[in-house]
Amino acid sequence: MLLRKLREIPCQRSKWMRLLIVMNEKHYLKPEQEVRNYFLALNYLEEKMAKIERFSRKLILDVQRYVEKKEHPRKKIGLRGPMPPGVLFAVYDSQTGNPDYIPPEYRDIPDLLDELIEYVNTTGDHPLIVAAIVHYQLVTIHPFEDGNGRTARLLSGYILDTNGYRFNGVGSLEEYFAYDIDEYYRSLQMGLPALYYSGRDNPPHPEIWLHYFLRMVLLYSNRVCELSTRLNGEVLEGSLSYLKGKEKELLFLLIKKYKREFTPIEVSKELKVTNRTVINRLAMLVKNGFVIPNMGKERIRSYELSDFTKQNAKELLRRIRK
Repeated sequence: MLLRKLREIPCQRSKWMRLLIVMNEKHYLKPEQEVRNYFLALNYLEEKMAKIERFSRKLILDVQRYVEKKEHPRKKIGLRGPMPPGVLFAVYDSQTGNPDYIPPEYRDIPDLLDELIEYVNTTGDHPLIVAAIVHYQLVTIHPFEDGNGRTARLLSGYILDTNGYRFNGVGSLEEYFAYDIDEYYRSLQMGLPALYYSGRDNPPHPEIWLHYFLRMVLLYSNRVCELSTRLNGEVLEGSLSYLKGKEKELLFLLIKKYKREFTPIEVSKELKVTNRTVINRLAMLVKNGFVIPNMGKERIRSYELSDFTKQNAKELLRRIRK
């Protein structure tokens, strides 16, 4: 019902707080694992895009498998199943302990996913609308125990990428969702009750989410246009504005002393801080395009400066030093 209603709407066509987790008797710091998993999922989708892979349940399940890979041994990969008697599966408010959102019953998930997949593969709607619907539906159906938001954002991006909205690989649309996380969740919830069956299955005003999603795409595309046409001081300053003071200090050190690949351990010794601290700061530099991770077989092997950082090293140093 939601998909039918969304088609009728007239509209303009225009990362981590657990510190240590144990997996297969190895220790991984969660920010590093999330970055690695994110890039593994992106690489997987790049391969599928080259083959013009259709949207499918397998694609959805594979992306969640990469997103949650080795996050925690007790977490289930794949569609969620029944809960123990007396236990409610819900998204809970971390402060009050009250349920913020109660998704559909596990037995309804396969049919809801099939409806979404059929829509994506048969609709004539504009790709921006399709991407918005994929994002909303996957978060709302909440088919997994964990990784729903990351899976939804990656697959929404896949819809954009396969339809020519690749934005030159500059930055990330996720930055804009994360900028005001409260607005993001308000737009998804649309002022409706927490229970899926009390409105989220057929929201009366889905344009709330569509307008929000399209506004974020517009903000992102404007930034990409700026970066693509004029890498001047204003743009560099804008890129740095996403970083906190300690993250800027780390970027300054990396530009000055690490022209080659480096590991967090090397940098932590230089800064006299913990390895975990460096990994947390590197995660933000990766997210904002200043640093890229080099993948090993089981985890991130090392990091290096991105081409963007290398090409603008002198100006970045000057602006950080100010």
